[in-house]
Amino acid sequence: MSESTRLNVFKTYKLYVGGKFPRSESGRVYEVTDSKGNWLANAPLSSRKDARDAVVAARKAFGGWSGATAYNRGQILYRIAEMLEGRRDQFVREVGEAEGLSKSKAGAVVDAAIDRWVWYAGWTDKIGQIVGGANPVAGPFFNLSTPEPTGVVTVVAPQDSSFLGLISVIAPVIATGNTAVVITSEKSPLPALSLGEVLATSDLPGGVVNILSGKAGEMGPHLASHQDVNAIDLAGADAALAKELEIAAADNLKRVLRPQPVDDWTADPGTTRLTAFLETKTVWHPTGSLGAGGSSY
Repeated sequence: MSESTRLNVFKTYKLYVGGKFPRSESGRVYEVTDSKGNWLANAPLSSRKDARDAVVAARKAFGGWSGATAYNRGQILYRIAEMLEGRRDQFVREVGEAEGLSKSKAGAVVDAAIDRWVWYAGWTDKIGQIVGGANPVAGPFFNLSTPEPTGVVTVVAPQDSSFLGLISVIAPVIATGNTAVVITSEKSPLPALSLGEVLATSDLPGGVVNILSGKAGEMGPHLASHQDVNAIDLAGADAALAKELEIAAADNLKRVLRPQPVDDWTADPGTTRLTAFLETKTVWHPTGSLGAGGSSY
């Protein structure tokens, strides 16, 4: 068959929920265009039912993921970075189309995103030493504080940084043992949906990351008020939506990471996002003649 008569095989983008690739429960899609208005693909328009399914999947995965050793989580995250490197050309094309960048500039963004993923992978077994430690107390006790993951975290991904910003908000959440429900950039969801394909073929357990494309204003309030969501990152929410979601999140005392002015996602991220969704457990353990028993709170 000659090349001129060959039919193009267009990619069908789907959600990534519980390690699988469902279409939106409602069957809805919306058009995604490049910076010049040219059609790129139809992306799933997630519904509230899709959001609920994602929370169920994230909660189911939380026990195993949070219970894994930090070293094991780091190995899995590094494996994902290897796979991202293998798909570099695909992401360069998708990021370039999404953000209107030349191939060289898109390549620099993708390289920075992969480097950022590796950076967070290296923190999995080190953050405990930064935020935990032994506490001096008066009495025959050891008093130790250790960080533990908060639980299920909803992430409103950045709107204008379709891949580097996305990686910068997902990686720290799962590196510290949380599971994530991610609302992608509404106008540029394709790199995020392709990330789901990488995660599905890596060693990351299904449900640790769940990716929903669509309208943050439609899914956000439902997820912010969901009683089984423990925290929310408002990185990609505008001021009005952020205020609405903060109010909804207060109903079950969710941790909320408010939007931060980020002009350059390539800047050193520090440890702010790593520590944003950690809880501190303090353990008291008797020493000396008081025996081997102990208590914690």
